[in-house]
Amino acid sequence: MQDFFEMIFMTDMKLRKLVLAALFAALCTVMTMVIQVPSPMQGYVNLGDCAVLLSAWVLGPWYGGAAAGLGSMLADLLSYPHYAPGTLVIKFTMAVAAAYIFEAMRERSGKLAAQLIGGAAAEIIMVLGYFGYASLWLGKGLAAAASIPGNLVQGVFGIAAGVAVYAVLDRSHVLARA
Repeated sequence: MQDFFEMIFMTDMKLRKLVLAALFAALCTVMTMVIQVPSPMQGYVNLGDCAVLLSAWVLGPWYGGAAAGLGSMLADLLSYPHYAPGTLVIKFTMAVAAAYIFEAMRERSGKLAAQLIGGAAAEIIMVLGYFGYASLWLGKGLAAAASIPGNLVQGVFGIAAGVAVYAVLDRSHVLARA
């Protein structure tokens, strides 16, 4: 009988994580497409990376990575479809790296340090990933380097917003129920 209840509990936790992953995927899509701040560098800065990092820190590497990759890819499919394959891989990899670093450092160094270091690693992956994707896959060559400053601004913006939103969620004890 105890095994039955453990199986139900595990299924409930998996279902909860799956539902949260779907919600974070939608959040990644919406925060990428709807909330846009004009950038002096090139184009605009969005809050998509905030949602990518939040999905990593809340859901862990695999569910968070899936939510970040799929949600961000959906935003690109609706606006810049030629970037969608690269975005899927880049955002998934960002979230996996941020989650693993956060989990490894959280207890020893504190949540903020773990978020900043994990976020910085994730954003480096983003900057290098989009440079590589644009230069090699899209054939832009070294001209793709023009996007690096804007992506760096995007990264800093994403880390700052992600840390701020996570702090609010953490203080309100929403994350304890997640």
